[in-house]
Amino acid sequence: MQIYMVGGAVRDTLLGLPVQDHDWVVVGATPEQLMAQGYLAVGKDFPVFLHPRTREEYALARTERKTARGYRGFVVHAAPDVTLQQDLARRDLTINSIAAPALQKRAAAVFEPDFEALIDPYGGQRDLRAKVLRHVTEAFREDPVRILRLARFAARFEDFSVAPETLVLMQDMVASGEVDALVSERVWQELARGLMENKPSRMLQVLRDCGALQRLLPEVAALWGVPQRAEYHPEIDTGIHLMLVLDMAAQLQAPLPVRFACLGHDLGKGTTPVDILPKHIGHEERSARLLKGMCERLRVPVDCREIADVVAREHGNIHRSADFNAAAVVRLLERCDAFRKPQRFADVLLACECDARGRLGLAQSPYPQHQRLLDALLAAQSVATHSVAAAAQAAGQDGKRIGELIQQARVAAVGSNPGFAAAPPQ
Repeated sequence: MQIYMVGGAVRDTLLGLPVQDHDWVVVGATPEQLMAQGYLAVGKDFPVFLHPRTREEYALARTERKTARGYRGFVVHAAPDVTLQQDLARRDLTINSIAAPALQKRAAAVFEPDFEALIDPYGGQRDLRAKVLRHVTEAFREDPVRILRLARFAARFEDFSVAPETLVLMQDMVASGEVDALVSERVWQELARGLMENKPSRMLQVLRDCGALQRLLPEVAALWGVPQRAEYHPEIDTGIHLMLVLDMAAQLQAPLPVRFACLGHDLGKGTTPVDILPKHIGHEERSARLLKGMCERLRVPVDCREIADVVAREHGNIHRSADFNAAAVVRLLERCDAFRKPQRFADVLLACECDARGRLGLAQSPYPQHQRLLDALLAAQSVATHSVAAAAQAAGQDGKRIGELIQQARVAAVGSNPGFAAAPPQ
C-alpha cells in the first residue's frame, strides 16, 4: 500500500499558496485493509475514508468509465491493481494531476509528502510554470462539470490562460449537448464558487468563449452586444460592464449574495426593445422577471434570491437617491424592506456601489448614496414607533392612520439631516 498527496494541495504548495485541504490517494489497498487500520468509510459514489486521527480524506485509486450523458453517468472501478498513473489520468487539469509520495510518521501516525520526489506524468509542473490550464486526457470530455471547474480556476488564477486545444475540446462538449445534461444544483455550486474567486469576470469569459454561457445562463449571455446608456460609457456594452461590476464586487470583498445580485441586476437589458435602446426604459422589472426564472432553474438559495431581487428592482432608484428628499428616501427604504432587514439593505447598497463603480474610469470614484441611505435608515430607526402607535390608539386612530403617522415621523427624522433638506419635493 502506498499513499500520495494529490490535487490542489500539491498544486497550491508548488505555487506558494496557502493549502486549505489535503487530498490523498491510496494505491494497492482494499477497503477492508483501511478499515482494519481504523479508517472510517464515508464515500457514497466511490471508496473514500477518513483518517482515524486527522479526519482528512483518503480515496482509493480508481478509474472511471463513461456509461451515460452527464456528470453522473460513470462506473467507478477502485481496486488494488489500479495504478497511480491511471488515477491521475482521470483528473481534470494537468496542474491538478501531480502527486507527492508520502511516508507515515510513526510517532504521529500521519503522512508527510515528499516534494522532492514528485510524480508528474502529464506535465503539470510545466503548465504551472507556463501558467496554462490544460486538460489531462480526452477523458476530460466525459464530465461536463469540468467546463465549470476550469472556468472557476480561470477566475482564481487570473494570469493563467486556457490551452487552445482545451478550449476546442470544451466547445465540442457544448456542441454535443453534454452541458445540457448538468443538474441545476451542480451548476449553482460551481457558479457560486466561481463568483467568490479573485476575478469572477474570467469565469464568464471562459464560459462565453466555449459556448457554455449561452446554454447555462442565457439571460446573462444576452447582455453582450447590448449598448450601455449614453451617460454610462457607450463605448462598452452591457456584458463588459457586468464583468467590471463582478470584479469590483471581488475587489470590495463582497459576500456571495451581493456578488450574485451583481450578476443578475441588469438582465433586463438583454431583452430591451430596439426602439428604446440605449435608454433601457423599464429594464428593472424585466430584470426581476428574468432573475426569478434563473433563480428557480438553478435553485438559488433564498438569501441570494432576496438581495438580487431588491437590487434588480431598485438599483436605478438607489443610484438616483442623491436627489431624493426625505419622503422619497423613506418610501425607498420601505420598498427595500430596510426596517425589517437592515443588514440585507446594507448588502443591497454594496451591490449598487459595485454597479456604479464597475465602469471604465470610475473604479475609484465615491458612491455617496451608500452612506447617505445608511444614515437615513439609522435616523428613521430612531423613531419610537411604539410610542407613536400608542398615542394614535389613545386618540382613536385606526391601523391605516397609525401607519401614516409612523411614516410621517420617520420622514421628519430623516429630514432633520441637513443633507436632505435641500432636496426637491418627490
